Amino acid sequence: MIVTAQKRNYLLYTDSNIANLKQQIKVDNDIKNSWEKQLKHADELVLKDRFKADNCQVLGLAYRMTGDEKYAKTIKKILIDYTSKDTWEGANLLNRTPAWKGGLNTSHTSFFVSIGFDCIYNYLTKKERKDIAENLVRVGIQPALDDWLLPNSNFHTFDTMGHNWWSACVYMAGFSSLAIRNEVPDAKNWVNDVAQTATEFVNYSGSVLQNKPPTFDQDGGFYESINYASYGISQYLLFRFALQSALPNTKQVDLPILDKIGDFFIQTTYYVEEGKPMSVNFGDSFINKTGNACLTLLWQLGYKKNDYAWYINQTSAGNDKEGLQLDTPNGLVLHPKLPEIASNYAPKLATSHLFKDMGGWATMRNSWDKNATMLAVKSGFTWNHTHADAGSYILFHNGKNLIIDSGNASYGNPLYTQYYCQSEAHNVVLFNGEGQNRKDPYFGVANPPGSLHNLIEGDNFKYILANATGPYAQTLARNYRNFIWVGDVILVIDDLLAHKPGKFEWLLHYNGESKRKDLDLSIKDGDAEVIVNSLYPETFPEGGLPHDFPEQMRLEEKLGYEDHHPENRSKYWSISHFEETARTKFISAITLKTEENKENLPVIKRFEGKDFLGVSITQNGEATEVYFNLLADGRLKHRNSVINMNGWETDAYLTVLKFKTDADKTKINNVDEMFIGHGSYLRRDNQVLMHSLSKYTALVEGFSATPKVVYQGQENATVSCIALRRHRHLK
Repeated sequence: MIVTAQKRNYLLYTDSNIANLKQQIKVDNDIKNSWEKQLKHADELVLKDRFKADNCQVLGLAYRMTGDEKYAKTIKKILIDYTSKDTWEGANLLNRTPAWKGGLNTSHTSFFVSIGFDCIYNYLTKKERKDIAENLVRVGIQPALDDWLLPNSNFHTFDTMGHNWWSACVYMAGFSSLAIRNEVPDAKNWVNDVAQTATEFVNYSGSVLQNKPPTFDQDGGFYESINYASYGISQYLLFRFALQSALPNTKQVDLPILDKIGDFFIQTTYYVEEGKPMSVNFGDSFINKTGNACLTLLWQLGYKKNDYAWYINQTSAGNDKEGLQLDTPNGLVLHPKLPEIASNYAPKLATSHLFKDMGGWATMRNSWDKNATMLAVKSGFTWNHTHADAGSYILFHNGKNLIIDSGNASYGNPLYTQYYCQSEAHNVVLFNGEGQNRKDPYFGVANPPGSLHNLIEGDNFKYILANATGPYAQTLARNYRNFIWVGDVILVIDDLLAHKPGKFEWLLHYNGESKRKDLDLSIKDGDAEVIVNSLYPETFPEGGLPHDFPEQMRLEEKLGYEDHHPENRSKYWSISHFEETARTKFISAITLKTEENKENLPVIKRFEGKDFLGVSITQNGEATEVYFNLLADGRLKHRNSVINMNGWETDAYLTVLKFKTDADKTKINNVDEMFIGHGSYLRRDNQVLMHSLSKYTALVEGFSATPKVVYQGQENATVSCIALRRHRHLK
């Protein structure tokens, strides 16, 4: 029986959210079906004798929606049972020195119990509220505050256990304090103390001595993987939303980063026609993990953008343990009423983005369409939930994840440390079987961490440079990986120098089926297929046995372990050169096979000359020539890397020129597009195409028509470009 009609400002299951849900049930069959599943689940729980704390969510939703006291009665049993316990932590944490009394078990349980308490607040007597609240302080709130926040007792910092534990433990203590704000006099003070930490948490700048990075990238990225980004950020947002709901007159701290976090999840998600969206699963993540919870909460907090509405619609189906999808009680009640978004809507964001402050994550896609192509590159920090994968990449194409990250396994499984966290589980280069130091995931990288540079995007051209030298310093003096994406071809160019001669090995992890036919290595999953060609140092043998062609590239099949299923083995490829050397260049081409080009694939050929390597790509009436200047790979000191490559004079590390297929490629007037990677000039026949006194990376499109320049280099440089017909000062 409801004993009081006292007005309650609820935390999540607010009057307005309940009213909104009831209205949506009338007009949306998906929401109606999800609600009916939740109600059925709640009815089944009522009949059970044993309950878990997380049952408070579905039972709380059922009670707030129906007012049926059978749900409140069951919740009360759970509350009394859990708040009568001595601790919510296990021996693993309690046996540490000092004892960890308020870890993630406490955080999760506090959240569930607080939701139950909040939902049946008006069902409980005043004494019951008081008793439950005081016990919630004893077993949930106080242990978390003692361990993580209060000056006289805490011993954790923002980076203990990564950057997500602090958020979860402290902000769930704040969430619980909001639930009992009327019963415990100190609760509002705790709420205020917790709220004021947000600015420091967001701006945590890392640790030099312990090789730990900042929490956030300036563009809203969170380096610890999509999984832990979603978890750590959503824990704060849940508290912020509850504070807004319970104490609406409280002024919250201003956090400009909240306006950017949503874009991070949009940029790192891959959208498909069928099945669940996929995400960039670097580190300890899941391929289907998204930022659904974060964008839903941001919307509820007033960050209402059409891009967010589009994303929430893409990711709201299903059920995720820590997400807010429609098949979860919290996701159902928090699902906002969204504006109608056109079926052809595309986010108002660039199709490529570099999160450079995370050491380096980048995503590049050819469009925002479902089943498009997306390349993701990582060369950032290694620590905690991030792996020894500097320079690695993954590729989504035609709705499938074809070139993959090996993922991870349970932290208790020895293979998590021995395999999944290590370099061999990623698409990197090994030297004599070694990648990064095997202790890097635990201790971090003391040398400069990996990094990404010079993201350039044009209409039909993309480039990015990965520097993985620091993480490989024990074996390599130079480890640079260049990605050039032209039309339907992605070139992966590795510039490698070891401290001594040895064997270089190029790894390729994949989904689906992969087999070699002549010079082609196919990777296929359903209708999605890419073709991988080794171009340098050599191609595969065209036929015969490997020992007949000792100078050609070796293709070896190796065994790894499936993502989240270490009980299953998975195959991956190792491509290596027969000879030991201290310096080499791997150049590999990935051709994106599509319905449109399957009968007329791009033609890729290698050509070379004195001190340079070349690749030509012919497709769709265009011919692209890529030049790699070997003199610019660090071998010259105090001298510029001046070279003449088929008549093109330059000091550039990379030069890319695009022409019409039938054009005379020796005439500068026939250049349609030009890319200069780390160069200061390009000349031919005594004519200057582009020049500066400092080196830059630049793309000029519409070279002989209406030029468009993308420039990255020294600020206030004076740059001359024949296509522009004049000098320009560029920043």
